[in-house]
Amino acid sequence: MKLPDQVTIYEVGLRDGLQLESKVLTVDEKVEIFSLLQKANVSEIEFGSFVHPKLVPQMANTAAFHEHLKSYPELSLIALVPNLKGLELAKQTGVKSVNYVFSASNTHNEQNVRQTTEQSLENFKHLSQFASDNEINLNVTVATSFGCPFEGPVPRQRIMNLIEQLLLHNIKRITLADTTGMANPKQVYQLTKEVVNEWKNVEFGCHFHNTRGMGLANILAGLEAGITVFDASLGGIGGCPFAPGATGNVCTEDVVHMIEEMGVRTSISLDGLIEASHRLGELLEHDLPGQVAKAGKSSRLYPVPNKTTSSLC
Repeated sequence: MKLPDQVTIYEVGLRDGLQLESKVLTVDEKVEIFSLLQKANVSEIEFGSFVHPKLVPQMANTAAFHEHLKSYPELSLIALVPNLKGLELAKQTGVKSVNYVFSASNTHNEQNVRQTTEQSLENFKHLSQFASDNEINLNVTVATSFGCPFEGPVPRQRIMNLIEQLLLHNIKRITLADTTGMANPKQVYQLTKEVVNEWKNVEFGCHFHNTRGMGLANILAGLEAGITVFDASLGGIGGCPFAPGATGNVCTEDVVHMIEEMGVRTSISLDGLIEASHRLGELLEHDLPGQVAKAGKSSRLYPVPNKTTSSLC
């Protein structure tokens, strides 16, 4: 098994995670979770999005939240933007890095941003120019890269063509997203290996959902293919509100636990993540999907039970 020495975890819980929650966290509550993530040494955090508050009310306080984050210049703080207006709002707020999302699938893109994929690519040209003129780092996420819940499989060549068009512009990172958890490890390995081999000097990331229980397996496939950046959501919360069955981002503490147990560094404190996950569950007032926060680390040892009270498992 060929694995990298170190990977980057891109935390999306405060954006992608919270956008499906019925409870809208206050700015102070978001700041509390952010502080715990910072304490756990999470260095890349997608903290919110500049979308219409009627569509995603959980993100309505993104600008106010960002005001509390300006004292952390050492962290990479990223906001999602769906269009040029969102990017302009991000600039007004003082955001230095943004993530633009569009779908490889036309149907999903129309459901998500009311545009075809080609229209989103055309709009991206204006975003790229605006970001360059204003010294804003620009990431791009290609949603439904591994399948669309409306159209089914997305042709591999379509993904390659979209990447070619994106690379005509100044982009920091391209992330391939499994928006509704349709990917399988073989598919992930084949596509990401081809992408990494084709563009050796480009930084690629992957965004997986655990909708059907294959999130960690897909991350392992991406690792073997050479991907070293992975999105993850604290507690395993979140998903796309415009795609059926999209619940369940891969859980940050579960991802970090698996990767670190294999000897790959993340530079993140797992104990700190577990603390943050427990607090997030308290604030959201429900159990979270993550496993490690419930079971503890695999290195945790237990006292041998008294023979008179032990039972078969």
